[in-house]
Amino acid sequence: MKAHRFDPTILREYDIRGQVGSQLGANDAHALGRGFATVVRGAGGSAVAVGRDGRLSSPMLEAALVDGLTAGGVNVVRIGLGPTPMLYYTEATLDEVQGGIQVTGSHNPADHNGFKIVHDGAPFCGAELRRLGDRAKAGDWSSGAGRVRELAIEQAYVERLLRALDGLDQAKLGALRIGWDAGSGAAGPALERLVARLPGQHHTLFTHVDGTFPHHHPDPTVEANLADLKALVVTKSLDFGVALDGDGDRIVVVDAKGRVLLGDQLLMILAQDLLQRAPGSPIIADVKASQSLFDAIARFGGRAVMGKTGHSLIKSEMKRIGAPLGGEMTGHLMFADDWYGFDDALYAALRLIAASQRLGLSLTALRDAMPEPFNTPELRVPVDEASKFAVVEEVARRLARDEADVVTIDGVRVSTPDGWWLLRASNTQDVLVLRAESDTRDGLERLLAEADARLAEAGIARR
Repeated sequence: MKAHRFDPTILREYDIRGQVGSQLGANDAHALGRGFATVVRGAGGSAVAVGRDGRLSSPMLEAALVDGLTAGGVNVVRIGLGPTPMLYYTEATLDEVQGGIQVTGSHNPADHNGFKIVHDGAPFCGAELRRLGDRAKAGDWSSGAGRVRELAIEQAYVERLLRALDGLDQAKLGALRIGWDAGSGAAGPALERLVARLPGQHHTLFTHVDGTFPHHHPDPTVEANLADLKALVVTKSLDFGVALDGDGDRIVVVDAKGRVLLGDQLLMILAQDLLQRAPGSPIIADVKASQSLFDAIARFGGRAVMGKTGHSLIKSEMKRIGAPLGGEMTGHLMFADDWYGFDDALYAALRLIAASQRLGLSLTALRDAMPEPFNTPELRVPVDEASKFAVVEEVARRLARDEADVVTIDGVRVSTPDGWWLLRASNTQDVLVLRAESDTRDGLERLLAEADARLAEAGIARR
C-alpha cells in the first residue's frame, strides 16, 4: 500500500469510528498502523501495545493494524481481548512501549468498530488524527520490519485495580452486596477475575463476551439497557449495581432504590471523597454536567472546572492543569491521584466503594443527599453530519447578538434565571445534543421552549 484515503467521517475528535464495510475496513486499519508507527518512530519510540474488544470484526481489524505497525517499523505487544482500560494500563506501565491502540467500537452498534489511541501517556486525538489522514493520503510513512510478541496482562491489571481498596475496613467491605452487568462487552473476563478477589457478595450479568450484544445494547447511559441490572438489584436486595459499556471505560450505577446515577452524580461522590484528602484541587466536568456538580465541588472545597465533552479532551485538560479527577456525564471517569489519568469503569467502581467507606455512607444515602433539579437526559436531534457544527455556530451568533449569558467552550451553554440549556454538535454521531436543567418543572419547560425557538431560527425542528 503506497497511500490511502480514509473516509473523512471516521476521523472523529476523540478517536476513529465507523461502520465496518461501508466506512471502515482492513485497509484503514493497515494505514492507521503505518501512520502511527511513523509518529512513534519520529518521537524516538520503538514499540506499540495493541488490544481489541469482542466485536466480530475486531480480530480482522487487529490483524491488519498489527501488519501496518510492523510494516512501519515498530514492534508490537499484543495483549488480546480485553477492555480498553487494560490497553491504557499496558501503555502506562510497560516500559518497552511508547503508544497503544485498542480496536473497539465502544458503545456503538454491533456493526461498527474503531480505534482508541494513546501516545506517550496522552490521548492521541483531534488534530493528530487529522494529520494521520493527511499522512496517509501522501503515503508519508516509515518502513521497517517490526516484531510481534504476545503478552498476558489481565492478571497484573486486576491486581493493580485491587489496590484501590487498600487500607479499608475488610469487615465492612465483606458486608457489601453488589451487582455487575458487563453487557457482553470486552470487560467481562477481567470483571470475573476481579470479583473473585473482592470481599463481599457479587452477582454478575453477561460477562461472556459476545460481539452481537444479545442481551442489550452496550450503552449503559440509555436507561432501557439497565433493565436487567435493576431487576438484579431489586431481586437480590443488593446495595447497588454497576453497568459497564462495550469496552469497559464507562460506568453507570443503579442504587438500592433503583435510581440511576450518571457520571456527573458519581463525580459528586468521588469529589467529596477526594477533596477531603486533597483540598483545593481542580476537578473537571464536561459542559453537559449538572450545575449541582459544579456547586458541590466548590462546597466541598475544590475548584470546579468546566471542560469540553469528550474523554480524550478531558484527559488532556486534566494533564495540562494537574487535576486529580475529571469526568463527563456519560460515565467516563478519570483519576490521576492514585491512577494513571485514564478512564476505567472497573477502577471507578472500586473508587466508589472506597469513597462510600471513607465517607461513612451507603451509595444510596449519598444519592439521597444530592439536590433534585429538574433536568432532561441528552436529547438527540438528528441533523446532517455536514451541517451540525454550522447550526450550532448560527445559534451562537444569534445568542451573542442578543447578549445572552453564554459559555461557548463546547457548543453553547446558556444561563437564564430559570437555569441553563446546552446545545452542542456530537463528535460521534450525526446529531445535535440538547440538555436543560432548572430548579422547577415550569422553568425546565421554559428553557426547552427557548432552545426550540433558537433551533427553529436555524431551520431545525426538534419535534
